[in-house]
Amino acid sequence: MAIRPYAAAKRTLTVLDKLGEVNWGLVLLITLCAIAGFAMLYSVADGAFHPWALPQIYRFLIGFVVLLVAASIDVRIWMSLAYPTYAFALLLLVAVVIIGHVGLGAQRWVTLGGVDLQPSELMKISLVLALARFLHGKSVEEVSKPLNLGIALLMIGIPAVFVVLQPNLGTTLIILADGAAMLFLAGLSWWWIGPTVGAIAAAVPLAWRFVLHDYQKARVETFLDPESDALGKGWNITQAKIAIGSGGVAGKGFLGGTQSRLNFLPEKQTDFIFTNFAEEFGFVGSVALLILFAVIIGYGIQIAMGARSQFGRMLAMGITLNFFFYIMINGAMVMGLIPVVGIPMPLLSYGGSAMLTVMFGFGLLMSVHVHRQVEIPRHSGGII
Repeated sequence: MAIRPYAAAKRTLTVLDKLGEVNWGLVLLITLCAIAGFAMLYSVADGAFHPWALPQIYRFLIGFVVLLVAASIDVRIWMSLAYPTYAFALLLLVAVVIIGHVGLGAQRWVTLGGVDLQPSELMKISLVLALARFLHGKSVEEVSKPLNLGIALLMIGIPAVFVVLQPNLGTTLIILADGAAMLFLAGLSWWWIGPTVGAIAAAVPLAWRFVLHDYQKARVETFLDPESDALGKGWNITQAKIAIGSGGVAGKGFLGGTQSRLNFLPEKQTDFIFTNFAEEFGFVGSVALLILFAVIIGYGIQIAMGARSQFGRMLAMGITLNFFFYIMINGAMVMGLIPVVGIPMPLLSYGGSAMLTVMFGFGLLMSVHVHRQVEIPRHSGGII
């Protein structure tokens, strides 16, 4: 039987070629996770598509188109667009400071073309894209050179400062984690990693005193002892634990969650959506969902390993790790393992910016897969 050559190895690809090369198994898994999110948003609205489930379905459909369009664009073009995309996201972060509007006590949104956007979500993906471009072709020795490392740290640090000022500690942590992971994957020397970790540990007291807001300090104190003020500062995490625990092994069944439907569960449609899932589908359902997430992450790693270009490998691993950090931080947060930092569960939580940027990220990941046999010269700037 003849073996079909990779369509991406051709010089010119048709739309059908690219659609044929899309990893539809991964697309199916992403869709299943999104459907679970629609079901939960339907449930927490007392069995209604409004106000959350139906808008989220529309956003996913738009995101699905974004994924396919991004996947069809040559990975070398994405390499050429890396810095402009990063600059655009950074410009939006500056706009938040100047003309952004306040929601839920934080200035995180900016209106663009009549649509409210949260630029910090786009920055997560843009940073990965830009760092993959910057680190492309650099050897382990070159990555650890002070000048290269300094530039990379500025690329990470500047948006992190703007995001922490919003304030948005959770997204800041993901931006820093994304950047650190990319440098580690590029081969940053342990001679830099060790002292940096030590400096971060030494800076914790200073951050506590001069950086964290009072409400953020309260979250840390509540994390350490949530029962000390269970009806006040500890209400969110206490109710989340009750919801998860009440689900038991098999859960209360779809639409059977009481913590959310009786409005005990805070931010039930956004940050704490996973607790409602755990209450309705129990330990078994929660593990099944986490396994689904793990398989998606496994696909991402496989795509990264299959790319022939360093840019493609770095981009795919960065997108995959960004998705992993979303899940890890939100899951640990709602289970009381870390302080509440306001990170949504990807594909489940309600939110347009998060949904569209996650789908855009998967589109970039799919572009790496579709064009996995494309080779990019060491000092190439792309094809533009």
